[in-house]
Amino acid sequence: MSMNSLPDVTSTPLTTAWREPAARVAHAEEVLAGLPPRRERPPEQQARLDAAVEDARLARSGFLAEHAQAVYDALTDGSTVHLWLDELVRAAAGMFPGLVPTDAQMSRERALVQEEKEGREIDQAIFFSAVLRQPRAGAHLLESLLRPRPQALDLLAEFTARGAVDLGPLTVERVGEAAYVTVTNPGSLNAEDDDLIAAMDVAVDLALLDDKVKVGVLRGGEMTHPKYRGRRVFSAGINLVHLSQGRISYVDFLLRRELGYISKIQHGLLPPPGQLGWRARTVQKPWIAAVDTFAIGGGMQLLFVFDRVIAASDSFFSLPAAQEGIIPGAGNLRLPRIAGNRVARQVILSGRRIKATDPDARLICDEVVDPADMDAAVRAAVAELAAPAVVANRAMLNLAEEPPEVFRAYMAEFALQQGLRLYAKDVMDKTTKFGART
Repeated sequence: MSMNSLPDVTSTPLTTAWREPAARVAHAEEVLAGLPPRRERPPEQQARLDAAVEDARLARSGFLAEHAQAVYDALTDGSTVHLWLDELVRAAAGMFPGLVPTDAQMSRERALVQEEKEGREIDQAIFFSAVLRQPRAGAHLLESLLRPRPQALDLLAEFTARGAVDLGPLTVERVGEAAYVTVTNPGSLNAEDDDLIAAMDVAVDLALLDDKVKVGVLRGGEMTHPKYRGRRVFSAGINLVHLSQGRISYVDFLLRRELGYISKIQHGLLPPPGQLGWRARTVQKPWIAAVDTFAIGGGMQLLFVFDRVIAASDSFFSLPAAQEGIIPGAGNLRLPRIAGNRVARQVILSGRRIKATDPDARLICDEVVDPADMDAAVRAAVAELAAPAVVANRAMLNLAEEPPEVFRAYMAEFALQQGLRLYAKDVMDKTTKFGART
């Protein structure tokens, strides 16, 4: 069933219930339409708009608190249609006008730097948080996002035949029983942006779908940055230049990375119907992270879902999201379990940097080796993790450590709070200062 064939609910009790909240949303839009761009507004005009927007958001959140499951059922034909994040908000904008921004409204937002946006992504955050809070709707959405991306299915025959594919920000190459995913954003020190997240989604799909691949390996490529020229770098975290320019998407970056490829690494990929049989619901494989130089921010977050982390002795880990003003993905959920409460608070709240040679580094990584020995250590880990029983055991470990309901509940709160953080004044101030230096 396609989105074009979704049922017409223009006169149902549900859309009738939306009528009064929709009027409050329409009032906020009317106020906004009569104002100049944000940078030209005097304080009294901004205050009037803020009051109207706050009332509109109260209307949205109140409606969804009561009707989120019914809304999701209407959008997905009773959870029989699997929609991606962008498809779901697009369907919601069409079926319940004003509940979430339209494509046209988001297009205008994307043309602005972060400090000049109206914060429409907060309205998306209200919607996704409400959906994820519903046990049935949230579980169905999380499952929907474990499906392979269409681009991966289109590239699968080429990858299985050639053993290699170039996705722009990264490459995927099959060597023996391993798929090596190498991030190649050298000018930005392998910082994460919307394009890299989309490419990672496809790369992880290919590694999981190729029957010849037994183990996935993630590593950073060599840099062109003057300070690190010729050296491999794992990840510099979120691309702060793109953040200041308004090019970091709430849906296609902040939500998609957590609910898309990272979830697939940890929980597996849900293949097309009929391709897996009855023995397992998802395709799962062990993953190795090879950390050269540093794993900062989102790079360190990734390590928490990998089965083996190998770090060069001259590398370090840090999670400066609190200093940047945002929430470090699911790091707050996973790091306390991995490293303990005290270390987690030092890293997340105070920005503590952990060197690979520090004693606490052994809580983050499994092996610390000389940089010259990284290749050999990765090959040895691949041989070990390719053992047949590894897949079943790592799946059971992940299930015990992070049950699906725990992850869903965390992501429901994360979805809202990260949307709010993206437009918080302290974040705006930091992105403005950072943008001025670039």
